[in-house]
Amino acid sequence: MSIVVGYWPTAEGRAALRHGVDEALHHQTDLLVISDPGDAPERDRDAKAAEVSGVTVTTRNASDAGMAAELIDASYVEGVTLLVMGLRRRSPVGKLLLGSISQQVLLDAQCPVVAVKPHVSAVG
Repeated sequence: MSIVVGYWPTAEGRAALRHGVDEALHHQTDLLVISDPGDAPERDRDAKAAEVSGVTVTTRNASDAGMAAELIDASYVEGVTLLVMGLRRRSPVGKLLLGSISQQVLLDAQCPVVAVKPHVSAVG
């Protein structure tokens, strides 16, 4: 049993990683963090920080096929029980369509997908 996280070095990507760590702790499983190769330094730094919680974290670069294909392929691996990715906040018009990666993963992943947003403080 394992959990896959789609990581980007953004507030949304870090929120996905935090949620993935929480789920891995709750289910006593490991975590696979996938990112674009160019994001590997930030991913590795954030993954190392996540390991402090006691979760075993493995990292992997997305292939030339891209993040959507890599996350979808990972969702079909035996034992993967959850895929976590971050979503950015959008304007009302932007809400009509999800991002292409998010939409493709939600539609084609074999396992359940959790889409998280970063925490935003209330104003006032």
